[in-house]
Amino acid sequence: MSNPYDKQVGGDHYSKMKIQPAEFINKNKLPFAEGNAIKYICRHINKGGEQDLEKAKHYIDMIIERDYGDDAEQSKVMSGLPKGYSFADNSLSISSDEGLPQDKTEDELEGISITYGGPDDSQSKWVV
Repeated sequence: MSNPYDKQVGGDHYSKMKIQPAEFINKNKLPFAEGNAIKYICRHINKGGEQDLEKAKHYIDMIIERDYGDDAEQSKVMSGLPKGYSFADNSLSISSDEGLPQDKTEDELEGISITYGGPDDSQSKWVV
């Protein structure tokens, strides 16, 4: 099978790069908005000029609103938990390709701690 990153449909503005934005975005499993911001930043000189940079800013504004805005689930972004773990609404959420905590050894879980406000604004802490 041929490498899909060896060709570009609709121009050559990416194929001149050492690493095409699509390859970087896909291999790092970046979300849609982050990927588009990177794409527009990378191509602005060879394709869309200032308009591409405005598009990149637009996607960055979307990311800021999504992750840090008033309605953002900031605990997922700012929790400091390992990838795949998030804490919101006083509950721990786990989504991992590497298995669940009960599948991990004690050493793999060591050092995880969560501090959160309780219903009466008291602080609770959980440490593994």
